[in-house]
Amino acid sequence: MSTILIVDDDDAIRGTLYDLLSDRYECHTASRAEEALQYLEVENYDAVLTDIALPGLTGIELLYRVQQGNSGTPVILISGKGSEQDNESLIRMGAFAYVTKPFNLDQIELIVERAVAQKAS
Repeated sequence: MSTILIVDDDDAIRGTLYDLLSDRYECHTASRAEEALQYLEVENYDAVLTDIALPGLTGIELLYRVQQGNSGTPVILISGKGSEQDNESLIRMGAFAYVTKPFNLDQIELIVERAVAQKAS
């Protein structure tokens, strides 16, 4: 079973994503990027789904850290604020995908499925 790391400081969003994805994937959750980095030291994930606006390290800083240590792991960024320009620049930085809140749960499922498939290939 593929393993997903969900990082969001909002309990409701983290719980929603966990509920959405845990039937198909083994899911671990973290409320901060620093906590996520601890998971990444001991576990290889098939995808990381993270909010950009986190206390402490941001989701973008987490993206860079994942790229340094687990370069093949797709990182999906989520944000409550965004524009088409943000999307393009974040993809150039190496994000697998960028999703704005409020997001469509079907869209999240498809993006995670594509990310996991890419990691497996």
